[in-house]
Amino acid sequence: MNPSERGKFSLKKFYKEYTFVFSFLVLVVIATFINHSFLSWANLSTLVLQASIKGIIALGMALVIISGQIDLSVGSMTALVAGTGVVVLNKSASASLTLLFCLAFGTLLGAVNGLLTNRGKIAPFIVTLATMSAFRSIIVQLGQGGPFNIDMSIVMSFRMIAAGKILGIPNLALIFVAVTAFMVLFVKYSKFGRYVYAVGSNETATFLTGVNVVNVKTLCFVITGFLTGLSSFLLASRLTSITAANVGSAFEMDAIAAVAIGGTSMSGGRGKLIGTFLGIIMLQMIEGILIAARIPPFLTGLVKGVIIILAVIFQRKKD
Repeated sequence: MNPSERGKFSLKKFYKEYTFVFSFLVLVVIATFINHSFLSWANLSTLVLQASIKGIIALGMALVIISGQIDLSVGSMTALVAGTGVVVLNKSASASLTLLFCLAFGTLLGAVNGLLTNRGKIAPFIVTLATMSAFRSIIVQLGQGGPFNIDMSIVMSFRMIAAGKILGIPNLALIFVAVTAFMVLFVKYSKFGRYVYAVGSNETATFLTGVNVVNVKTLCFVITGFLTGLSSFLLASRLTSITAANVGSAFEMDAIAAVAIGGTSMSGGRGKLIGTFLGIIMLQMIEGILIAARIPPFLTGLVKGVIIILAVIFQRKKD
């Protein structure tokens, strides 16, 4: 292979690996054309802020999908953890204790999904579809169909966790970027990260090399539960009132859409978490473009569904 051929091959490989970057740039051009102040600092920080809570969940979803699985329960899990987290906060008046509770409870629920799927040998679609319904029912029953409100004596101080800023940058945006950076480095440089890709590419071959495939796949759900617990805590801080019946609704669809748009193969084994980060940002940008184009908000779900299908078709062509 001569140097010119190697250069051409590298360019193709780069395009194949980072298609989501080109998609992101196209969307930026469109959004800038519609809104001339799109690239302003205030608008960009708001964009990351709005994407942050669902984006943290999407990072976990990316791990699950790369390992060849799916999790449909993250939206209901968010409602259950956030609602019970508000109860803990009202009882303890401690944000730190509430954070620990949300992280632990989310991790436990993720472990339930992982164990039922991988120890129980039940398809992840079936398990998480069932827990999606179960989690929502539990929190609606606990709240008797009503909202979980934070006590007025602590609501303002607790709200500042989500509403506060550091050097003019929203806390939520900073947390989202920090979690993304940690997860990208963790998956890239840890042995566990390499195992996740190996399991998603060829589970049998990975098992024959001595890797505990069950543990790896279960841990993907556990990490997703942990990240959902963190998002639930931040959501409670941002909203200060958790409506059990509909909070977190469609979070699973947004997370899956972000993973697909971000270039992760829906059949597992390939994808980048930085792509999921840009994927959830792109999803937020698309929502803004739809609003600017005066598309009825009830059609947003239709547009997201079409995006997921197109992303999967495009990935198949690349493969």
